[in-house]
Amino acid sequence: MEYSAIYHDMNKYYCYAVSKNTFNIRLKVKREDIKQVILHYQDKYIPVHMKDTRKTKKMNLCIRDFSNDYFETRIKIDMVCLRYYFEIVDNDGIKTYYGNHSFYNDDITDIGMMFDCPQTTREQEIFAAPEWAYNSVAYQIFTARYASSKNIDDKIWYKKKLSYKDDFCGDLKGITENLSHIKELGADVIYLTPVFKSTSIHKYNTTDYYMIDPSFGTKEDLITLVKEAHTMNIKVILDAVFNHSGTDFFAFSDLMENKEKSRYYNWYYIDDRYPLKAEYGKMGYKCFSYFGGMPKLNLTNEEVRTYFIDVAKYWINETNIDGWRLDVGDEIGHDFWRQFRKEIKSLKKDAFIVGEIWHNAREYLMGDEWDSVMNYDFFMAAKAFLVDKSIKASGFIDQLQHLYATHYKESADLLWNLIDSHDTDRFMHICNKDINIFKIAVAMMLLFPGVPMIYYGDEYGMDGGHDPDNRRGMVWKETYQNKHIFEWFKNIIAIRKLYPCISHGEHVSTASIDLEDVVMFTNRDNNNTVTVLFNAGCNVVDVTKRDDLSVREFNNYHFDISKLINFKNLCNNDKFNGIVKPFDIAIIVE
Repeated sequence: MEYSAIYHDMNKYYCYAVSKNTFNIRLKVKREDIKQVILHYQDKYIPVHMKDTRKTKKMNLCIRDFSNDYFETRIKIDMVCLRYYFEIVDNDGIKTYYGNHSFYNDDITDIGMMFDCPQTTREQEIFAAPEWAYNSVAYQIFTARYASSKNIDDKIWYKKKLSYKDDFCGDLKGITENLSHIKELGADVIYLTPVFKSTSIHKYNTTDYYMIDPSFGTKEDLITLVKEAHTMNIKVILDAVFNHSGTDFFAFSDLMENKEKSRYYNWYYIDDRYPLKAEYGKMGYKCFSYFGGMPKLNLTNEEVRTYFIDVAKYWINETNIDGWRLDVGDEIGHDFWRQFRKEIKSLKKDAFIVGEIWHNAREYLMGDEWDSVMNYDFFMAAKAFLVDKSIKASGFIDQLQHLYATHYKESADLLWNLIDSHDTDRFMHICNKDINIFKIAVAMMLLFPGVPMIYYGDEYGMDGGHDPDNRRGMVWKETYQNKHIFEWFKNIIAIRKLYPCISHGEHVSTASIDLEDVVMFTNRDNNNTVTVLFNAGCNVVDVTKRDDLSVREFNNYHFDISKLINFKNLCNNDKFNGIVKPFDIAIIVE
């Protein structure tokens, strides 16, 4: 038994409330080291001699990543404070008891040696996200290049060698006119890149947060877009660029003019070097990524906090948008996001808050800041497995399992899985236009637990390299569309919505064949058990005859591939025979 790998803490990650009186308790141990874990728990304040409240419950192996196994269980309690400890048995039958960060050879009877959980406190910290967000499909629109209500010449709209200043005249009315496309695809959440007044095409250097950029239209155009989208049961989320402003923003303009005498001096991070030059490099003030045109805002300043929270509330009140995507969210302090969440949720309880962050975001997804995050970890794992070939099928599973292990399940099921965005090369470009690889990447994004985020045009196989090439005009003409890929998207989304357990069910099994690039997982809910199998390799694979099928079973589920051949395969509407063609998927419903 590897004692140093056994870990539990009395915090809201390892012991947390799922709902009133229902708690999830988690224990981390070394991978494949522990055979059984039993949770012992009792009421802290009722002595055993007065009333025996002691109970036990076997914990299930729920997740396995690179180096650890995670055991979990859920219990029902109704008490002031819970005391608990773990009985741990390794593969050699050696037993230990683990309580209050110490190990014991004998059963623990002293509550001072147990872990502690105040019930009411944990219930006040419940991770609560809008129900509508689960099993949704998000669709990202780069506002300037998606659609225009004007008649734009094809030579402009379908231009490939773009500059940063190319204006295609995309606007809000154009998006409204094409909502039927998004509905047909099956997406039900639109995320718009910034729409506020700015001097750039991308609009991430905001000039006026209270004004729609005139090139995009008016506030009334946004109101109409949101209203029309809502009639189709489509939500609309705007981009909140609160980490930095543009240099033409009133506060920075005043600072440039009046220097240290400006009343907005403390709205930014100034190091007293004048004149302040808005150019690339270090120029006398902090900014986003050394881009002088995007000076960094000081959100520790209460006046600045109030201003930007009021901006967020204003647009919810005025247009009834459904939430915010938070640009460069991890470069803004936790205090601000906690205040932001409280005020936004008090205004609109089911508003959705999704952050931009390019690494593990657990610290932002503990229930008091964001609801979700753009899951670039998924993008990097898919790229490593399918394109770079730097990890095998089992490594791809390990990376995603580690992601799930570091989040609440309730937040993991809301992560915005993506294969590209306006900040990456398009996946079609990354995979060198290999349609088969692209389709498998799409299927993984759409079918793994979480919320897929489709970057506009991917549904037609749009290509595009480094920014700004990844922000080409949307391919509305059939000449530029791959209809086969569109049907691939649409059909998989329909299946995903038909079987919610795929994206938001209990995770019970994973399997892989490294030699053949086969990945599979099984999820279940009260209605169905669904196995999804991806063949990302070049060979026909009969999984029923593979001795190297590496299976991990969780939650007392016994995986038997031969059993699945009795059940319907949704890919061909017939019984599953165990055979999966190259670059194809099978979805088997039990």
